[in-house]
Amino acid sequence: MSQLLKVQNFNVSSDGFGAGEGQSLERPFGHADPGTMFAWAGATASWPNRTEPGGSRGLDDYLTRDFAHNIGAEIMGRNKFGPQRGPWTDHDWLGWWGDDTPFHTPVFVLTHHARPSFTLGDTTFHFVDADPASALALAREAAAGKDVRLGGGAATIREFLDADLVDTLHVAVSPVELGSGSRLWESPDELRDRFHVDVVPSPSGVVHHLFWRR
Repeated sequence: MSQLLKVQNFNVSSDGFGAGEGQSLERPFGHADPGTMFAWAGATASWPNRTEPGGSRGLDDYLTRDFAHNIGAEIMGRNKFGPQRGPWTDHDWLGWWGDDTPFHTPVFVLTHHARPSFTLGDTTFHFVDADPASALALAREAAAGKDVRLGGGAATIREFLDADLVDTLHVAVSPVELGSGSRLWESPDELRDRFHVDVVPSPSGVVHHLFWRR
């Protein structure tokens, strides 16, 4: 059975940025406000951090619920894991998520600087210095027949797109402008030569772009 490489629920601003400038421990998305960017997902009935009953249904909820479906491993760039640059100086830093990560699979973090693997709950983080094809081979082996999610950030997704390795993408475009930061695209039309696309506006104000290989 084919193992897909999937981008799921990746959020960008209306001008194509997945994160702003000035990432730090206090601001994982730089000058972007995650409360605004990801409001559509947080409002759904299936949002995993929901503490009260209720929440929206429909396409937003379906896509939020589908995040973990048939995923056996994740690949992410170093900046999604944390704000550090250069050699690792603090091995006590274990990511933004605490002990209860949202992944529940092996995660392969792309970095040019070695660091030992570690496990939090049912998530093991591996740090690999690899090109996109080699990283995908490692993730597919770890996924044991399931699909692999490409988690981002934007620069990492572009690397895998440029290597023609991505099979499906779901990009949620939020109605905010960032002006600068880590850009996924100038326009989603850039991908139409390789992908079919459905563009579906949601009552939440976000516009879902669903791509699959031609």
